[in-house]
Amino acid sequence: MDKKNLATCTPIEFLKQTNRIKKAVEKWLTVNEITEIRKRMPDFNGADTKEQKAELIKKKAFENMSLILDNCLEKHPEETLEVLALACFVEPQNVNDYPMSFYLGQVAELMGDEGVLSFFISLSRLGQMNTLSALKASGQIS
Repeated sequence: MDKKNLATCTPIEFLKQTNRIKKAVEKWLTVNEITEIRKRMPDFNGADTKEQKAELIKKKAFENMSLILDNCLEKHPEETLEVLALACFVEPQNVNDYPMSFYLGQVAELMGDEGVLSFFISLSRLGQMNTLSALKASGQIS
């Protein structure tokens, strides 16, 4: 079952589909409370050493990731599959027309494509720069 994905589409298709994915990811991040969950930090009460604090951070990160996965895979699978489907040029209403192995294979192909990864890493860096600029402008950091 060979299908188009972000690594195999035309440049115009890539840009248009990437914007659709961006909108789906915004919704996905919100409904799954990913940003809020990632902000949760451990209680360092009683942690006196770097090692103890590192262990608490590691434990909290695992708990946070587990909660995020519970949300993405169990509470909001439709939104999660919408993002995967759009990356594979499958319309969200047709997501169940393909087996999960199809999506996993397509995502593996995307993750192996250097150009696609570079593009998304660049967008991520741009987003981080914008966030830092906004924090500096608001006086929250110097």
